[in-house]
Amino acid sequence: MTETRPLTWPLFIELIRLPAKLASLLPFLFGCAYAWVVFHQLNWVNTGIYFVGQMSIALFVTGFNNVQDFYKAQDAHYRATQNIIGREHLDPRRLLALMLGLLALACTCGLILVWRTDLSLLLIGGAAVFVAVFYTYGPVPLSRVPSGEALAGLCEGFGTIFIAVFVNVVPHPVTLALAARQFSLNVDLAVVARLFIVALPIVLFDAATMFADNICDLDQDIRNQRFTLPYYLGRARALRVYPWLPALAYAAIALAVVLRLLPWPMLIVLALWPLAWRNTRRFLAKQSKQATFGTAIDTMLKTFGAEVCVLILYGLLAG
Repeated sequence: MTETRPLTWPLFIELIRLPAKLASLLPFLFGCAYAWVVFHQLNWVNTGIYFVGQMSIALFVTGFNNVQDFYKAQDAHYRATQNIIGREHLDPRRLLALMLGLLALACTCGLILVWRTDLSLLLIGGAAVFVAVFYTYGPVPLSRVPSGEALAGLCEGFGTIFIAVFVNVVPHPVTLALAARQFSLNVDLAVVARLFIVALPIVLFDAATMFADNICDLDQDIRNQRFTLPYYLGRARALRVYPWLPALAYAAIALAVVLRLLPWPMLIVLALWPLAWRNTRRFLAKQSKQATFGTAIDTMLKTFGAEVCVLILYGLLAG
């Protein structure tokens, strides 16, 4: 039996892909900024608790995915040389315990926020935790079916922004009241629809990043019996679909401004479209995890990062 190595900080950072956690941080910042700019409310205590919980679940998802990919790998070469656990001879049981500790911390933060806000957050957060756990766990993980891109985009994009607004804004857009044997669920459809439209760009960018990742890993995924959306579409058709995702994300930014859901200075972000199109063309020319997958991340972080900066600057100048 191969002797395992200790988990050092550099290996931990690689395990949880720390640089990519901006994909989780930016929707959180956008949601908090939107609550402050549009609803003129910001609860610093709730925001701090949610930050800890959101980043904990983000770290859990990536680390847990690596552990599950190690256990479920059908390709021995992938397990031994490409998965970080096999390549670096890490102990998967200890890593699993660490990831479950992060999940417990996230759930604890969630329960505190339920107590501080509204019981409906228990249902919303519970759904998010369900997707986080079963994304790579179970007999048919969500990441191995064609719905992975949509779920990733909705949870990391819309879900994060929605909860960030929820914990800051009163009255809450969703409320749940229990009395005796009855319960009453109230949803402000106008606010929920508004948040979905303003979150749509990051939903599409996140889905595009996952889609690009799965296109790059298509051959490897087939060997490991991961049948993602590119498998069902085929590489050629998947590459025809891919350019539409960032294009629709930019169109969604313009739509939100036209509907007056985002302030007009947000149109400045559209000036980044040439960069996004160059990144898209580079990826279409070559699909490589090492060489071109980063273009999808670059488009998402720069475009949505610009959205966050514009929103915060607008709030500071307008206030």
